[in-house]
Formats: sequence, structure tokens, C-alpha cells
Amino acid sequence: MDKTKKSYFSATRVAVIAMFATLAGLLYVFGFPIAAAFPFWLELNFSDIPALIGTFALGPVSGAIIVFVKILIKLIIKGTSTVFVGELADLVIGIAFVVPSGLIYKKMRTFKGALVAMAVGTLCSTAMSILANWLVLVPFYRQLFFKGSWDPLVRTMKALFGEGSTHATLYNFYLWCSVLPFNLMRCIIAVVVTLPVYKHISRLINKLNDKLTPAKLDGEEGEGAKKLDKRTVITIIVVAAVCVLLVAGVLLRYFLTAK
Repeated sequence: MDKTKKSYFSATRVAVIAMFATLAGLLYVFGFPIAAAFPFWLELNFSDIPALIGTFALGPVSGAIIVFVKILIKLIIKGTSTVFVGELADLVIGIAFVVPSGLIYKKMRTFKGALVAMAVGTLCSTAMSILANWLVLVPFYRQLFFKGSWDPLVRTMKALFGEGSTHATLYNFYLWCSVLPFNLMRCIIAVVVTLPVYKHISRLINKLNDKLTPAKLDGEEGEGAKKLDKRTVITIIVVAAVCVLLVAGVLLRYFLTAK
């Protein structure tokens, strides 16, 4: 009888994580505003799609890694205009989307479970985006870009929602009429694209993993376990080294381009 024991960070898993993270990072770079409906600084991108598909195919830990690496890729390619605060908020919001979704789907691997998982992930990510904008992003951006003045923010809200938007009502209009629908739309787009394809992609990854990681016979189990442990350590070292190089690249780009 064949027995198989595979490490979590197998070569296949690492390769697939890298593929999804690279695609997510490139999509993250090409964000665009929807100026007719939302403030210009809210940029829509489709990086949540590969992150969510990767989460359903590989699990919540892999999904969180995909979100983290996509941020690093974007920072290397495009840099930061917010001293990393905006990217940190995107990291937290992205993880709030994929991790709850992945945890629920891991326990309920059915179509209904997928719907529940995505619904909970959407609610968590949207709630986190509202908290991040309210407590961190608006106060920080107001100081960084507008020297503490509310006037530019109020003017932007007035252009979208009319004279009812004032300093006193800014958060009401911004959080509930901009941040809330924008992030719901962002998550729903990812859900609509992920639902029809995630099962097929999961099967392809499993078939690929079976081909690259053959089962061990009973007599080979002890020796195979030792080799497995060694491969796991090497894989973790390589992944850690790549992450360190990405972080170093981000910091190098930041300091070289800082004025």
C-alpha cells in the first residue's frame, strides 16, 4: 500500500504561490481611479482575483503570503507615495479578505461553503477598509498631502456629492458613500471571477503536485521522511531569502528615489 507524506511548502506550492503573487502584483500596479463615482485616490485594481483563487486552491496561509508578496512587487515596480502607510493598509485589507475566506472554505469545501466564505471575506475586508480609512488613512493623508487642511478633501466630496458635504459631514459621505461601495465592488468583482474557475484550478494544481511529488512505498517511508524534512528546510530557506531580497529591493528603491 502506498503512503504519501508531503510538506506544506512543497516545490509545487511555492511555485504556484509565486505565480499567483506575481500576477497579483502586476495587477496591483495597474490600478485606475473611477473619477465619476469615487474620489481619485481610490484606485480599482484586480489583484484580489489571483489572491482569492490562490487562497481557495492552496489555503489561507498561502493566500496571506500572496497578498504580502504582491505588495512587495508593487513597491519594487512603482514605489510608494505614502511612506508605506497606504501599502500597509492594503496589506491588512487584503489579508482580511483572503484569510477568513480561506479558513471557512477549508472547513466547508462545497459550493455553498465557497459562497459563505466569500461573503464573510467581503464583509471583513470592507469593514477593515472603513476602519483603516477612518482611523489611519484620512488623518495621515491630510497631514502628508494637505498640511492638516480639510479643504481639499471637502472640495473633492462636494464635486461628487454636492454642497451637503462639509467638514462636519465629510466622514459620513466618504466612508459610507465612497469607501463602503468601492470596497464592496472590489470584493464582488473578485468573487464573480473566482467562483466559476477555482475548482478547475485546484484540480490542476493537485494533479501537478501529484506528478512532481510521487508517493513513497512503505519500505521507503523512513528514508523519504528524512528527505522530505530536508526539502522542507531548503524550501523555507529559499522562500525566506526571496522575501528578504524583495524587502531589500523595496527599501533600496525607496531610499534611492527619496527626495
